[in-house]
Amino acid sequence: MSAPVLERDCVIAGGGPAGMVLGHLLARQGLRVTVLEKHADFFRDFRGDTIHPSTLTVLGELGLRDRFLELPLTRIDGLDVVIDGHRLDLVRFSTLPAPDDFLVLAPQWDLLDFLARESAAYAGYELRMSTEATGLILEGDRVVGVRATSPEGELELRATLTVAADGRHSTLRPEAGLEPVETGVAIDVLWFDLPRPAEPFPHTLGYVDGHGIGLTIPRDDHYQAGLVIPKGGIDALKQQGLAAFRALYAQTCPPLASVVDAITDWNQVKLLSVQIDHLERWWREGFVAIGDAAHAMSPAGGVGVNYAIQDAVALANEIAAPLARGDAPVERLERVQQRRLRPVLRMQRIQAAVHARMARAVSGRGRILSPVELAAIRAAQPLIRRITARVIGRGFLPEHVAPRN
Repeated sequence: MSAPVLERDCVIAGGGPAGMVLGHLLARQGLRVTVLEKHADFFRDFRGDTIHPSTLTVLGELGLRDRFLELPLTRIDGLDVVIDGHRLDLVRFSTLPAPDDFLVLAPQWDLLDFLARESAAYAGYELRMSTEATGLILEGDRVVGVRATSPEGELELRATLTVAADGRHSTLRPEAGLEPVETGVAIDVLWFDLPRPAEPFPHTLGYVDGHGIGLTIPRDDHYQAGLVIPKGGIDALKQQGLAAFRALYAQTCPPLASVVDAITDWNQVKLLSVQIDHLERWWREGFVAIGDAAHAMSPAGGVGVNYAIQDAVALANEIAAPLARGDAPVERLERVQQRRLRPVLRMQRIQAAVHARMARAVSGRGRILSPVELAAIRAAQPLIRRITARVIGRGFLPEHVAPRN
């Protein structure tokens, strides 16, 4: 028996931020869109969950901002970093123009569930959970859709445009003949949850000293904690045992030392293998990659979700009108890459420079800042916090939603 065949204007592999926002934008323009998500739900621990001011602006332009902000979330107008005992106020989102002058921390599954509910209002929108894109359908050199597996069996979705938004381990990207260029990264991050201590302390992104680099991201009822380690260093850390791990984190992040004993099993600790890469070409006829499938960002600055969403907005602005005519011109896809790759590479260069500093600190080869550098940064904090708010909060090329057709 042959697999069922569905005809769509656009099929999107991957129900992450890029795929879900793109699906909403195209359905809003009256197009027939299917988003494929291989999991049965959106619940994943330690996925990017920083919603930056640029994304709040996009939600506002879609008329979704106020409803989104009604969800349980944490609003933060800035974050400090403590380096060698000195508290530095380095990011102050409140310096940005109102109303999007704060950062939101929200579990990524809440954002994705919210987008799914809002998108369901459009007749042409379809979200298929537990459905995985397994391969491309080709006619000559043109991609004309995907093959997928679902709880009901195999199916084919044929579309004018196929979008790979299926992350840094994309299934469709190599099938399209697109291979990423890797940027060497010398660190990994261990993520884990810790309860709030009895003694509160100011919102602080992290602590850096001679012991290492620890992250302390505040959530409503707990902290998302992290420890930066040398690349591939988790096995050596495990050999030292959980007690040594807890002691290292307690030394690095004294405000959470009283609660670090909540980590009683290595299963509570998740490894994020940090990588940075980008595709030199994002597209081929009938196909384009966006988000992490086009450029994996590191957690530095927490910008990955927001850069993925900016890709989705840029693609929707460029391709919605031709899709309505049954066309996906390659010159439009190329224009999206030309527009988005520049800000991506600029941010990745900053991330790589931050990683080099981090690697030096966690490997014992030196401190993240020299005393002279630390003094200079302390003196320049008023200027630095305004620059970082724009670079991190807005990005180098924030996108805006085009008017509805």
